[in-house]
Amino acid sequence: MAHETTTDTITSIELLLVSMPFDAARRDSGEKGAESIDEFNASSRTFTQMETLMVKVRTAQGLTGWGEGFGHKSNPATWAALEQIVAPFFLGRSTSIEETIPAAQYAFHAFGRTGPIHYALSALDTALWDIAAQRTGKTLREYLSPSARHEVSAYASLVHYAEDPVEVAHHVTRARERGFGAFKLHESTAAAVAGARQAAGDAPLMVDVNCKWDLDGARAAFAELVELNLLWVEEPVFPPDDSSSLLELNREFAAVSAGENHSGVQGLVADMASGALQYAQPSVGKIGGVSAMLEVREAGKALGAAVVPHNFYYGPGLLATAQLIAADPAVIMDNGQQQPELEIPFLNWEETLHPWHAPHTSVMTSQGTVPLPVAPGLGFEPDAQILEKHLVKRVVLEA
Repeated sequence: MAHETTTDTITSIELLLVSMPFDAARRDSGEKGAESIDEFNASSRTFTQMETLMVKVRTAQGLTGWGEGFGHKSNPATWAALEQIVAPFFLGRSTSIEETIPAAQYAFHAFGRTGPIHYALSALDTALWDIAAQRTGKTLREYLSPSARHEVSAYASLVHYAEDPVEVAHHVTRARERGFGAFKLHESTAAAVAGARQAAGDAPLMVDVNCKWDLDGARAAFAELVELNLLWVEEPVFPPDDSSSLLELNREFAAVSAGENHSGVQGLVADMASGALQYAQPSVGKIGGVSAMLEVREAGKALGAAVVPHNFYYGPGLLATAQLIAADPAVIMDNGQQQPELEIPFLNWEETLHPWHAPHTSVMTSQGTVPLPVAPGLGFEPDAQILEKHLVKRVVLEA
């Protein structure tokens, strides 16, 4: 990565909240009683639209950078943090990541290591990396690494199907037919996961149980699931960063993943260093943007820990995640299969915001890989008409 030498400044920051409808293609009646997860879970049937909260940063020299902050039903809080606190701090400042990001981190250190302020900072940080890469004429992945790849392996992230083994198997089969070669469930019972395994064959299979259990419950569930050969069980306990419980589970079963909801880089790296996680899963829109993701990446290399980013985004956060993954070589697991890399929400969209919004229906290859943008930076170029059609609100802040 080149050392920054720019003296460019931020002249305006545009906030855009977009909400786009989708269909999860469930075949049941949709009765609320069939649901076993809460309505704040983005995998639940209560979600029929997905929001993206984006920032568009413009500079004095005419460059534009995009970023995205988490997300979903917390967007009212993240929007307020952006509009009233974080974006005003960045206005008029240098686009230099080395100068401005540490200043912002120090300014906001008293507001905690996660939450809306941190989500807002994640969006601005990502936009500055987009600008930095554009300035060199390179994609973000090439800016980070001269040996970057130009495609990544995608896996389907399925929604929740009320622990119905037949329905789960049906949707895994649908995902296979769309070209995916690895699958992540949001079920937690052995019967539902067994249905998925039957449909998936020997393909990589993962589950995200959304902090379903305490330690004893997790230990019992892992014992039931072990014969189904899961690559990982994501966020098995509540709270999600219960380090002692994660450590015990990973020592016994070696399949624990977490990181999306850890408290900042330090909390996640501490669990990586202790051996509490088999897979670390930071989320670019939560942990602090590209800068924080790179810290976790470097820690993973130093510790020999696997880092597989979490992604349930379709805006700039999706492309930032893909670019970060592609900066490193693919990982081949002991069984000879490639480690799953880019999480793609397995949903049917009425319309898409850009070509990589739903790659299984647009740019994904028959081998289940996603060719990445060749434009400098993130390569995020939203369709202007689609954006305006689904725009909920916009604010432009100027220096």
